[in-house]
Amino acid sequence: MKPSLFHSFTPSLLIAASAALLSACNHFNPDNGPIRLNQVGFAPLQEMTATIVLPDSTVDPYATTVVITNAIDDTVWIGVPAVTMNNPVSGKRCQIIDFSALEREGDYTLFVSNPSFSEAAHFIIKNHPYRELTRAALRAYYHQRASMATEEPYAEGYARPAGHPDDHVLVHASAATAERPEGTVISSPGGWYDAGDYNKYIVNSGYTMGVWLMAYEFNRDYFDTLQLNIPVTGNPSSVTPPCPDMLSEAMYNIRWMMTMQDLDGGVYHKLTEPNFEGFIRPDQCKKPRYVVMKTTAATLDFAATMALAARVYAPYDSAFCAQATDAAIRAYAWAQAHPEVYYDQPAMNKQFKPEITTGAYDDFDVTDEFFWAATELHLLTKAKEYALDVIRYKSQIAGYLPAVWGNVGELAMLEILMHRDLYQGFPDEFQDALLHHLEPYLDEATTVSVFLSPYGNREEDFFWGCNSEGCCWRGVECLYAYRLTGDQRYRINAERCLNYILGQNATGFCYVTGFGTHPTSHPHHRLSYSHAKGTLPGFLAGGPNPARQDAETDGVKYPKNVPADESYLDYQPSYASNEVTINWNVTLFALTAGLDAIR
Repeated sequence: MKPSLFHSFTPSLLIAASAALLSACNHFNPDNGPIRLNQVGFAPLQEMTATIVLPDSTVDPYATTVVITNAIDDTVWIGVPAVTMNNPVSGKRCQIIDFSALEREGDYTLFVSNPSFSEAAHFIIKNHPYRELTRAALRAYYHQRASMATEEPYAEGYARPAGHPDDHVLVHASAATAERPEGTVISSPGGWYDAGDYNKYIVNSGYTMGVWLMAYEFNRDYFDTLQLNIPVTGNPSSVTPPCPDMLSEAMYNIRWMMTMQDLDGGVYHKLTEPNFEGFIRPDQCKKPRYVVMKTTAATLDFAATMALAARVYAPYDSAFCAQATDAAIRAYAWAQAHPEVYYDQPAMNKQFKPEITTGAYDDFDVTDEFFWAATELHLLTKAKEYALDVIRYKSQIAGYLPAVWGNVGELAMLEILMHRDLYQGFPDEFQDALLHHLEPYLDEATTVSVFLSPYGNREEDFFWGCNSEGCCWRGVECLYAYRLTGDQRYRINAERCLNYILGQNATGFCYVTGFGTHPTSHPHHRLSYSHAKGTLPGFLAGGPNPARQDAETDGVKYPKNVPADESYLDYQPSYASNEVTINWNVTLFALTAGLDAIR
């Protein structure tokens, strides 16, 4: 999601229901109580902690008593908070409770009493506590499928009609060529709706597929046994071995991406309506759809995705792999011939009509995209030309930056680390950089964090999509560090990142729809808003965002002087804090699956 340009709620789209909500409430979140803990579950040998956010009226914060009872109300643990300290972001006084000694599986209730309050919170301990969450986070993509109805038994209660067949897509003037002049009709069905809107973007799909397929390789055995209850995509079920559900779902989006490659090898930046649809069902949408401008970033992300997919799907579909390999090579060649074709939406709109005002996903430095694409092509083909490009673009990467859709260099670094036998020098350099990058965050988890988290202890930790790009991805980085070193600190801190997402945070929300005792329930998501049954499960909300772009443009009201870590509204119009996207969900299940596979 692009904060400055890519939001899908504009003043012209304020529908009556949203207007009524705006006038009928103060836009404050519900009181989730003072107890902050993982609301989904702990593994038996996992570190288990909770945080008590003390009310300002607390008379004696050191007098807190903590009691844990089991399902038949037997007391199984009595203790006191281990430490009292102030939240480094909000300044609020908090207490930390450590009940890691409680290892038996079961349902429990944690009671906290103090002269100023008495509260309780439920939690569970079980083996593989994140399997259902991982399954739901992956099934969220089935609900995002464009161009098809979601039907039972696959919809599991959330069936809806088909929308956006995308078999009559127009070539926008910005994308016109002699072979495909403006207005040419092409077919580009399938794929996933990108976020709360109904458009499809190659740059974000490329990043999403990269993390997706890397997560599969990282935990192949785990994903091979995870049943998603989805219709088969790509190869038939008779293929031996059968394609795992996780890869079958990915194929639905990969097949769409392949339709976005032009005849010359370049790739269209996005498939979109000129401006965002209202909050209506996809089958009710009637605006024309366009493929818009071929760009270097989109073409390179496509090349990397196809090369990676050709390698991952090799055991399952040789015909697809040959097609994907050819597509990747042609895309990379186009990018080499057009190395600086950037997507500049305002400039484009001055030259071409109709104007396009949907998500830009603009990127004016594609060194990292070249690095990632060259790496994936080298891993696929072992060709010397790509190895030389890996060296060339690696030398141009400035510093170590966590992977996001606009900076995919770290994906290349992690791929090289996972295939280190093919390289000389790079792996050691990249491993040192990764560990050096993580070290200060791990230190913060045990020195200043009231949530014992390596994320959320600095003002700059909170931004558009921070739950994914900040917290979940930091957890995924810790999983890579754990795989590389075996150091338990990294596993523990990956678990701490997930604890934060699932409720041990400043707001007390479990940021995944349909999970926990205080889940995100009103995401900025057209499919959820327009569905008769309401919010679809398994989606990660963007998270606290002190920039609050929606407050200026769309009248969303936040509490005054809200701290950075509380700049969140579980409120449908709040696209700046409460939207969902495919690139955010992929980091969620990469983290949950990685942890569940360990346990």
